[in-house]
Amino acid sequence: MNKFLKKLLRGREVEWKSLGEVANYEQPTKYIVKSNNYKNEYSIPVLTAGKTFILGYTNETDGIYKASKNPVIIFDDFTTANKWVDFDFKVKSSAMKMITSKNENEVLLKYIYYWLNTLPPLSQTDHKRQWINNFSRKKIPIPPLDVQEEIVKILDKFTELTTELTTELTTELTAREKQYKYYLNKLLTFGDEVEWKSLGEVVKTITAPSKLKKESYKKIGKIPIVDQGINFIAGYTDNEKLIPLKNDEYIIFGDHSEHIKYVDFEFIQGADGLKILKIISSKYNSKYIYYAFKNFYKKELNYKRHWSKAKKTLIPIPPLDVQEEIVRILDKFTELNKELNKELNAREKQYEYYRDLLLNFKEWD
Repeated sequence: MNKFLKKLLRGREVEWKSLGEVANYEQPTKYIVKSNNYKNEYSIPVLTAGKTFILGYTNETDGIYKASKNPVIIFDDFTTANKWVDFDFKVKSSAMKMITSKNENEVLLKYIYYWLNTLPPLSQTDHKRQWINNFSRKKIPIPPLDVQEEIVKILDKFTELTTELTTELTTELTAREKQYKYYLNKLLTFGDEVEWKSLGEVVKTITAPSKLKKESYKKIGKIPIVDQGINFIAGYTDNEKLIPLKNDEYIIFGDHSEHIKYVDFEFIQGADGLKILKIISSKYNSKYIYYAFKNFYKKELNYKRHWSKAKKTLIPIPPLDVQEEIVRILDKFTELNKELNKELNAREKQYEYYRDLLLNFKEWD
């Protein structure tokens, strides 16, 4: 236990109880919205515990949970995603629990909420209902009420400051992304003064020397595994029998996902349906072809095989020095966006670190 928590406790003990002993749960059946006719001008938010959180707004007046008077934790019973809610609302479905404290004079609900979020993420293979079978049995440390109040006060303030900083960074990132798209379109606007070629005329598909099945992915390792998901680096491997694709410049296209990425490092291929593309001539700048392909390719999002369509994408081919200058400008915007995203991630990690530190009653010196 760290010195700050010891100072707060002043020699007093910490009890350990199951969540089921200190928290009630309620099925939200009577708060489920009847119509999905959501409109921004309506006043009552419809909630989900996931990232979307507020799905929309309804004008229904019956079955509203009055969280403005009695705050609640909404808890997704399958994913364990949760949110603190202190405003009136309705819910989308019954696939969640509504958690309240059994006795606020003994255990603060906000304290429970902060502690819940120190727990490790749920395994993706664990799809049972989580509150009754799992979370209600977890042991939560219960310090004296004044210690809970101080911890909540600190984390509330930290949350407020983090939210303000995150909002500022997100606003700046949004502005940068709009600026990037503007210059991307402007820089790639050509008429008949340049030659236009299909993607299939300027790249060839490469067969990776080794592939790795998804069940063999690791979180850490020497060699990254490139997949066709949004993050595209889906995992890592240390398997020395696998032969990585050597360092070079490649364009990655997901034949199912339609995600387009640029890769210039050694990697192992992961998922099937991944197209690895390499330019066929020094007349083309790989990074320029990547930017142009992303700009001119029109997604259909019907999750069929898309390479036959993608290779027909027409791309303007200006002189090589023009391609290189366009890449230099767009790379600068991309780097600025990366720095902002890093800062956003750093703020989140910093908040999580101090939250976990304040709620860690296990580690005794």
